[in-house]
Amino acid sequence: MKIEFENQTISFNVLYGTRSKLSIQMDSLGHITVKAPNGTSDEQLMRAVERHGKAILDKLNAIAAAQAIPQTRDYQERGKFLHLGQYYFLHELIETDGLNEDELKSRLKKFYISSCKKLIGERIKIYQAQLKVKPKSIDVVDSATKWGSCSSDRHLLFNYRLAMAPIEVIDYVIVHELCHLLHMNHDRSFWRRVGSIMPDYEEKEAYLARHGHAMTL
Repeated sequence: MKIEFENQTISFNVLYGTRSKLSIQMDSLGHITVKAPNGTSDEQLMRAVERHGKAILDKLNAIAAAQAIPQTRDYQERGKFLHLGQYYFLHELIETDGLNEDELKSRLKKFYISSCKKLIGERIKIYQAQLKVKPKSIDVVDSATKWGSCSSDRHLLFNYRLAMAPIEVIDYVIVHELCHLLHMNHDRSFWRRVGSIMPDYEEKEAYLARHGHAMTL
């Protein structure tokens, strides 16, 4: 669904359930989900989003600004970089001797890609078995906008920068994309299935929202 507010379009998905109150949530990329009690009318949904329109636009603008600002990184031996949710000195992650900044950045990216492929390959087997699904292919890519994606022909892609996140956050993105093999949309059935495997998935979304801007090279 969508509404027009202050000359901008606010798009949102709706998740109905046996809850007493309506809530509005936004992930780290600005995707909005309205969780509403069963039977809530479209008019009620749009009024609720409109009431919070200014706060929603402020958050969307902040996300856009954070994505637009280049992150400064210290490509020195003792520069610090995230791996699995913890900061490490650069020399603890890769060999740094005799390399210039461009070479260090290239080697660090290769490290993250390799680490992410290994982690995804190991962890996805656990959740494939639980969900009884199997993707056609799995790949790790460089994406500026998505942590993961699932195509209609069952190809899964994961952002190499996930290697910077804690393992439980990586697991959430894996579960999220595997559940799209069962439900392509973010409808009630989709979120119910995600929650059946990972009841605290909202905490993982919140981590990406708080720290996603720092998970970059």
